[in-house]
Amino acid sequence: MRYRRDSLFWRFRLYGFLKNLRFFDPFLVLFFREAGFSFLDIGILYAIREICTNIFEIPTGVLADAFGRRKAMLASFCAYLASFAVFYAVPEFWAYALAMVLFALGETFRSGTHKAMILEHLRLNGMEDQKVSYYGHTRAASQLGSSVAALIAAGLVFYVGGYRIVFLASCVPYILGLALFLTYPKQLDGERRILTGSLADRMLLHLRLTLGEFLSAARAPAVLRGLFSSAGFDALFKSSKDYLQPILQAQALALPVLLGLTVDQRTALIVGILYFGIYLFTSFACSRAGSVERWLRSTSRAGNLAFLAGLALLATAGLAFWGGVPGVAIAAFLLLYAVQNLRRPILVGFLAEQFPHRTMATGLSVESQVRTLLMAAISPLLGFVADRLGVGMALLLLACVGIGAFPFMRLRKSGIEST
Repeated sequence: MRYRRDSLFWRFRLYGFLKNLRFFDPFLVLFFREAGFSFLDIGILYAIREICTNIFEIPTGVLADAFGRRKAMLASFCAYLASFAVFYAVPEFWAYALAMVLFALGETFRSGTHKAMILEHLRLNGMEDQKVSYYGHTRAASQLGSSVAALIAAGLVFYVGGYRIVFLASCVPYILGLALFLTYPKQLDGERRILTGSLADRMLLHLRLTLGEFLSAARAPAVLRGLFSSAGFDALFKSSKDYLQPILQAQALALPVLLGLTVDQRTALIVGILYFGIYLFTSFACSRAGSVERWLRSTSRAGNLAFLAGLALLATAGLAFWGGVPGVAIAAFLLLYAVQNLRRPILVGFLAEQFPHRTMATGLSVESQVRTLLMAAISPLLGFVADRLGVGMALLLLACVGIGAFPFMRLRKSGIEST
């Protein structure tokens, strides 16, 4: 499908590329494990991040309404930069908890905001029918950024011999991102709701208005299922995806190659190269989301099939690692990453069909809140099981939970269930 690739299209893609130059992503669990933390400790840190994301959602929403989406994005990247600085400078559990709080602040200013800006641009230019393909191509640039980040991060870890440097390096693209937002036009701020009164009064009013808008839209079963399907699948994926790192580390140590290097150097090479390949693959998958939707002739049908495929791959990864076949587990994770990045633009398109444009940011914000609540519950439990039964069994049990929840998250449209 063809659409006008104006300067904003390329700026949206550049944003995604810079945002995903998070050099710590391929090594975050290994960074925590190197610091001596158990999987339960790591799950608690993840839960702190997700709980704070929910707590901050309303006050940051008030600030975004008062000052606009562009300034909300600027605040987001400033919070991220503060988080990276704490991770790098203070190697203590309490400091990492604080860094997770700052990271959550960045997430809440950003969550749904940039997607709403893209959708606003499409609405203003009469391109709403192209939302899945357009967003898929901008998300593809994000995954390309992750691919490049994996190689750069591997080089940094290899050269320095430790993981902390990746947080310092991540500051560079985020400073560039701050400069990029200054070039966004004011029209992308959308319809701003200006609230008056004290901060507490504005938060309560914002909460009441947000819930009112959400409940009005959510009367349709298709909307509720869409929100929980999108949030539920993403929560399962994001809670489990970093467990690929210890699998890769185990594989790196088992290979009879590069024996003259340190453990961290061997791990950096294997992890960096494989994540580079994974994100190249997911970039391609994102760019094909629109084609898959058109082939299946239904966003709901495409979303359901991707949900089931993702659960099957998660179960395969768990069984393979538990059975001592890490190569199969790695391949299953690679495909799982691709499925999630194929599914995400499809679900954004599905939700965009359900919400009016004025409440789109609200709908995406609520979806983000549901996801973070689910992740806050899943992450510590997954870490607890991984500590006691192993990573493979933890992933398998998580897949079983997803299978049990699928009937309640199966997408429907206009009252007709899609296969």
